[in-house]
Amino acid sequence: MSAIELAAVASAAVPGLNVTAFAPEPDDAADFSSALLVDSENRRWRVRSPKHVEASARLETERQVLRAFAPGIRAELPFLLPTVAGTVRQGELITFVYSHIAGKAESVEEMASGGAALAMEIGAAIAAIHDLPQELVTNADLPSYTANEFRQRKLNELDQAATTGKIPPSLLRRWEHAMEDVALWRFNASVVHGDLHEDNILLEGTQVTAVMGWTDLRVGDPADDFAWLVAINNPEFVDTVVQAYSAARRESPDPHLLRRAALSAEFALAQWLVKGFAADSARMVADAEAMLATLEADINAHGGQPISTEPSPVPETPETPVPESGSGGEAVPGSTAAASSEAPTGAMPIVDAPAAGPGDAPEAGPSESEPDDDGGPSAVESESGAAEPAGDDVHAVDEGMPAASSPEDVDTTALKVIPLKPASNN
Repeated sequence: MSAIELAAVASAAVPGLNVTAFAPEPDDAADFSSALLVDSENRRWRVRSPKHVEASARLETERQVLRAFAPGIRAELPFLLPTVAGTVRQGELITFVYSHIAGKAESVEEMASGGAALAMEIGAAIAAIHDLPQELVTNADLPSYTANEFRQRKLNELDQAATTGKIPPSLLRRWEHAMEDVALWRFNASVVHGDLHEDNILLEGTQVTAVMGWTDLRVGDPADDFAWLVAINNPEFVDTVVQAYSAARRESPDPHLLRRAALSAEFALAQWLVKGFAADSARMVADAEAMLATLEADINAHGGQPISTEPSPVPETPETPVPESGSGGEAVPGSTAAASSEAPTGAMPIVDAPAAGPGDAPEAGPSESEPDDDGGPSAVESESGAAEPAGDDVHAVDEGMPAASSPEDVDTTALKVIPLKPASNN
């Protein structure tokens, strides 16, 4: 739907709305059409129109969530929430019009340049979300998971992703190892935004003015709301966010928060792949495959971020059979020619950096090798430049596989990779 069509729909949704200017607004192109409107009284409005039934259901969920935020709860939050001004049903789809909130979404790089003041604002905002009463979620009949239920859900999703046959085996082993690491999943479940990233945080200078995109509110793992931070190649900024968050929380966060956040960022690529298969979208599948290949190459080259409390198992490299010496033209022991030309390149999993113990300080920020994130669920961008998957992206315009115990357990032909450059910043 074009911006002018959205303006017409918005006029029908809000009685008396006289649109005088409009402009398309960036959003998740697979799910929504969006626009920013200006009326005759110079008031601004946001309009979002779903492209399919599932996206429409997400907007319905958001309306339900926003209604659950009573005035008293809203008043205690250090940021504003959107308000639904009107809706229009078109068949099975419902278009929503929201009152506009001042502020602008910034890239993770721009956020990092905001320094400690902005980092503290972001940490306090996330803490405020996680300290919301869980009854807000349960009374609205939204998803609620204990730590163990959440871990099991992830394992089930991993099994589903493995059935596509498109996930590199080394990544499957890496993720399964982390998901079966019981110590990693000892956390207290809290209210979680569920789709928090830079595009859903509106800023004015170093102040967080609003948090948008409330389609995935749930009780679950607080680490999910930190997954987008792994794209910020600024450990000092990330450390300050976590420190401000820890200081503002009513309870101390667990020490493995950032490990699970890094896992969430990586695993989002597998979730995007499964979504592409479910939607029968060749483009989504191709984008996911490219991003998974980039992630695998980055981990093979640099080791990746720690995503579990102990190193991932590394299968032993098979020894190349050496023929008897003296057979004409054949390699002899110790000869450089004895190395097999068929050995897979970057085939074996890389050992994660040693993880901190339960009593250690919170993890440092992402390493220099981490993948990029421009707002979607993924922390990587494909080499072709294709945007990574996004959830409910909103921009303010104006302003199950056990590790191999021996080399024979691994299909090395499936582990060969084409060398790729790590994803670069936008």
